[in-house]
Amino acid sequence: MIALRVGIAGFGTIGGEIARRLDAGVAGLSLVAVATRDYHKARTGMSDFATPAPVVNLAALAEVADAVVECAPAHVFADIAEPVLTSGRILLPLSVGALLDRPDLIELAARTGGRIVVPTGALLGLDAVRAAAEGKIDEVRIITRKPLGGLAGAPYLEAEGIDLTGLEEPRLVFDGNARDGARGFPANVNVAAALSLAGIGPDRTRLEIWADPSLDRNVHTVVVEADSARLTMTIENLPSAANPRTGRITALSAIAALRGLVSPLKVGS
Repeated sequence: MIALRVGIAGFGTIGGEIARRLDAGVAGLSLVAVATRDYHKARTGMSDFATPAPVVNLAALAEVADAVVECAPAHVFADIAEPVLTSGRILLPLSVGALLDRPDLIELAARTGGRIVVPTGALLGLDAVRAAAEGKIDEVRIITRKPLGGLAGAPYLEAEGIDLTGLEEPRLVFDGNARDGARGFPANVNVAAALSLAGIGPDRTRLEIWADPSLDRNVHTVVVEADSARLTMTIENLPSAANPRTGRITALSAIAALRGLVSPLKVGS
């Protein structure tokens, strides 16, 4: 079997872990390139790899890879997505919140034969939500609770002058829809964006974000009211030691999504 050639855009906490697991060996997948702003950091991070991948610029990923995992800052999302989809490749975006304001990228994929495959990430139950969306969904809500460090630097908090320093009790810091939440918390609530795409869209998906000093992990609760089922799901994700805004399961979800592209058996819709 010819291996699917995988490129990684971004070599931070998530990108580095995905690259390491691919280098260790995943049947049907081959790491062919990494794109990052910090060339030396990437070379150092791959110094113990069995086969270190070439470090290239963002545009070059689409030339050498069949599938590109995007795990870079949201502000470079389009620089990654457009060349990949123009070339008819597969894009696996982890900054999925950035996709909400770029429906033209979905249209681009339709024209070129490209695909956008959104990994489940730090959420659960997307298969069930997608199934419910084949019928009628009346309501989707997600309540996200994070340790204080998990919300550090969020543009919404800075714009609203919300200071979490010394917070002793849980505080509701955002209550709105998934689209506005993704704009205000681009590094924090990609789970809500993915949920909205699986269900009833970003404008109808309701989102609460709580800062909770008592937590040491990210907690997401999803409630779906549909004509086929009532779903209530809660997941507690351990944050990465290197980046508390990111759950450890996120990189694993990307590997699972990649494996699903090549595996003869794929469990889940």
